[in-house]
Amino acid sequence: MSWTLFQSAHRSQRLWLATASGFALLASPAAGQQIGDSRPAQEIAGEPDLQTPDIAPVTTDAPAVAADDQVGFAADSLNYDSDTEIVVAEGNVAMNREAISMRADKVTWNRKTGQVFAEGNVAIKNPEGDIAYGDRIELTDSLRDGVVENLLVVLDNGSRLAAVKGTRFENGNIQLENAAYTACPVEDADGCPKNPSWQIRAVRVTYDRANNKVRYKGARVEIFGLPLIPLPGLSHPANSEAGSGILVPEIRLDRSNGFEIAVPYYLRLAPDRDITITPHLYTGAAPMLEGEFRALTDIGSFRINGFATYSSLVPLTGEDPDSRKRFRGYLESAGKFQFDPRWSFSYSGRIATDRTFMRRYDISRDDRLRSTFELERIGGNSYLSIAGWATQTLRANDSQGQQPIALPIIDYRQRFADPVLGGQVELQLNTLAIGRTAGQDTQRAFAGARWDLRGLTRLGQEVTLTALVRGDVYHSDENLLTAIPGYRGKSGWQARGIAAVAADMRWPFVGEFAGGTQTLTPRVQIVATPPIENIDIPNEDARAFDLEDSNLFAINRFNGYDRFEDGARITYGVEWNFSRPGFNISSSVGQSYRLSDKPALFPDGTGLTSRTSDVVGRTTIAYRDFLRLTHRYRLDKDNLAIRRNEFDATIGSRSTYAVLGYSRLNRDILLLGEDFQDREEARVGGRVKVAQYWSVFGSAIVDLTKRSDDPLSTADGFEPIRHRLGVAYDDDCLSIALTWRRDYADTGDARRGNSFSFRIAFRNLGF
Repeated sequence: MSWTLFQSAHRSQRLWLATASGFALLASPAAGQQIGDSRPAQEIAGEPDLQTPDIAPVTTDAPAVAADDQVGFAADSLNYDSDTEIVVAEGNVAMNREAISMRADKVTWNRKTGQVFAEGNVAIKNPEGDIAYGDRIELTDSLRDGVVENLLVVLDNGSRLAAVKGTRFENGNIQLENAAYTACPVEDADGCPKNPSWQIRAVRVTYDRANNKVRYKGARVEIFGLPLIPLPGLSHPANSEAGSGILVPEIRLDRSNGFEIAVPYYLRLAPDRDITITPHLYTGAAPMLEGEFRALTDIGSFRINGFATYSSLVPLTGEDPDSRKRFRGYLESAGKFQFDPRWSFSYSGRIATDRTFMRRYDISRDDRLRSTFELERIGGNSYLSIAGWATQTLRANDSQGQQPIALPIIDYRQRFADPVLGGQVELQLNTLAIGRTAGQDTQRAFAGARWDLRGLTRLGQEVTLTALVRGDVYHSDENLLTAIPGYRGKSGWQARGIAAVAADMRWPFVGEFAGGTQTLTPRVQIVATPPIENIDIPNEDARAFDLEDSNLFAINRFNGYDRFEDGARITYGVEWNFSRPGFNISSSVGQSYRLSDKPALFPDGTGLTSRTSDVVGRTTIAYRDFLRLTHRYRLDKDNLAIRRNEFDATIGSRSTYAVLGYSRLNRDILLLGEDFQDREEARVGGRVKVAQYWSVFGSAIVDLTKRSDDPLSTADGFEPIRHRLGVAYDDDCLSIALTWRRDYADTGDARRGNSFSFRIAFRNLGF
């Protein structure tokens, strides 16, 4: 960290001071601040001015010297009085010593006392390239020590530190009297002076070189010129490294916990590890403690974050709260380690003591917590993954004993470098073991091979031929504990073989249209698979299927390995793309027809129950960075009724924009299975810039589901779920936001109601 120049604090008097390393280190307070002095900040007399005087830039091309103890001079005229040993240089004076150079209109050097007086357009440059300017300055002949009044430091990152008086001592310590610091611009776009958004004022600022520490006495933060936040005992390291101390508090107000204040304390343990401890104090709940530990190792990094409290719990069902207090908390951790260019290990873990803790304290609104690990090896033509995961449900009606624990999951793939019959061959080995504490256990292993040949015909058709074979072995028990019969399979050992061939042809036609280029691409795919034993096999990873444009042309349209679509079918569709500068439209639509009359394997409502599938499509419209609209749909094959209808739109610029979303599932089925209920939902969010730095933002989610769509739903067709509204101020160095949020549903002790939060961030201050 370094400084660029000192400048006068008062426009009427311009005096300057340059140091080799000192004042620049005051520029960037680090991540933590120390607050321990409770004495009030004193009023600063003769407050320093952070504005820059009008001076022309000065370059310093001082002559080099042969040794550190020599002083080099260059000037238009040079006079030396041997009796008084006073050297006077005038006209474009350049002086150099120990890699520190100075330029001025006139320099007077008393060799007896070592004093140097520089006058007129003074510029001093240190070895780091920092420059100080001024009209007159008094220094020692080392060009390092001196005293200056009314100074201003302008750092290379734009930050400024002004003081009424500054002194640099022989031991390297620096002391500033009545100082002010800001990282905010003090000029507008037209170059006119303006007040900074925030600044720190202090009675005294001391730089302790031996301890590499900057300490403030009587410090306070002023926002928009108002002294709002006292910082007694403020201190920080005198470099870019983080330092231990208290961070900016967080303030919230909600119905569940009342008024909340969180005061983080940052503790730097070492350059590669730290810990943040945050007490959360509430008026309507017991206190909570939060801690986060982070570490960087030679091969990776990891973090551990946790929350803990001792309070009563409101159950998910029933009206009466549980009066017995208990330990409640949440723990998460994540990390990744790269052992060498091929081997890596990553993990993430999440666990909560109960199902409403995270919502009660607004940590997260996830309804499932998944913990995973994965050991990977990525070679030139091979891939190996050894993984595992476990899930904790936070849903009210889910049984934790039915949640799967997958350990291990092993997947290995090998691609042959040399083609076989002109095509690419890939082998795959996979094994999976799933266990449940109160549910079905399943183990699976398979080996398969796939061959792909891609080429172009003379007429421009792109043809892809695919062939695959696979052999599966399954074992399962406790199958009757699975609630949905179609997912159980038969208990004990089961085996099956899978084979499939496919031909896929795309024929693009390109031409000019409406001042742009359009591409029309018909596509046809034929897939043939002999009968496969699917029902006898447990279904763990191919559930909740829905036909859409992304899987219409997949060889196996199930989203896992446990189910494989058999029979013969033909899939057809067309893709269209139109583009011109700044504008693009892409659209696709397709359908499939099953050639065999075997009963459908897919559940009702998925769009693939009959021999002829529903029609699925997607359209995306993009206009520069202003508009992006995506529409996904599924139409009933018989009457073209909309069975799936999704809109997502982003409209506007970076400062003013709207995000809109709508989803509608109308499966037209009588029996309700897992994840097959009809739903309708609308989402809206946005931000509007109302002034140069001020904006208003908000979002809302509304459940539009009716009783006719989902008999189990309690919605009335227009049921708000959550909304938020806020106002924010953002400029180059200050961010302030006030947010109001309202939840419309109770979940245990996470009660519906209003909540308010206040956030403030000082950029370049380490907060």
